[in-house]
Amino acid sequence: MNHVQEMYTIFLDLSQKQTMGAGIKGVSLLFLSTIFSATMALAVTFSFDNQCIDTVWIAIISSNGPTLGGGGFPLAPGKLVIHNAYPGWSGRVWARTGCNFDSSDNGNCSTGDCGSLNCSGVGQPPFTSAEFITASEPTENNVYIVYLTDGYNVGMRINVTGGTIDCPYAGCIADLNGSCPSELKVVNNVSGSVVACKSACKAFKTAEFCCADDHSTPQTCTRTQYSEMFKKACPNAYSYPYDDVSSRFACPGSNILITICP
Repeated sequence: MNHVQEMYTIFLDLSQKQTMGAGIKGVSLLFLSTIFSATMALAVTFSFDNQCIDTVWIAIISSNGPTLGGGGFPLAPGKLVIHNAYPGWSGRVWARTGCNFDSSDNGNCSTGDCGSLNCSGVGQPPFTSAEFITASEPTENNVYIVYLTDGYNVGMRINVTGGTIDCPYAGCIADLNGSCPSELKVVNNVSGSVVACKSACKAFKTAEFCCADDHSTPQTCTRTQYSEMFKKACPNAYSYPYDDVSSRFACPGSNILITICP
């Protein structure tokens, strides 16, 4: 547990004891509020904005901290939904398309499917995804990355604001479904439209494209013609496993905007 999370835990513990009449000497609600305010000043606001023409279903997997949005929620066209994360929260986000769920929130999606409205595990590729590690201390930055290593289903852009500098965006704002090579296309059986573009690893399942076995180091796993195509179209997205230098962003700020179909 980091320093900021410890402060938040102390606040909860002391406020509970005071409420129960434990008579903590010298501890006032004002003092407790000061602790809480200092802690939550580092909290990050996640805003999810759907600029697609259709509804998408946001999926969220938390790796550190409470699960945001219950693990998943629908986002209608033109709508914006906000969720707050505690300092030090980390997790993964992606958008699902073509979903149908029953009254128990079980169902499936055309892309990014995890089996239910509220995801408890990573979805089925291909899909565009983002990873976040939010600051847990005042001197730290938020880390944010958009991945195309699992393929692509919708455009995604991440903007971080509220800090002391202008932060670069991460994401893929190009329509890769429209330019997807035939061998990587995922086509809807009913409409005949391209709904996603596979990664070369998913399509061919070879060590060269999956950076496995003899191709598992930065020296032996280099860009292929497919990751080069992804990178050219989306320079601010992670196109293959060793793409860190140009695609991993770190910047201060308390507001993170995730735009789908930017």
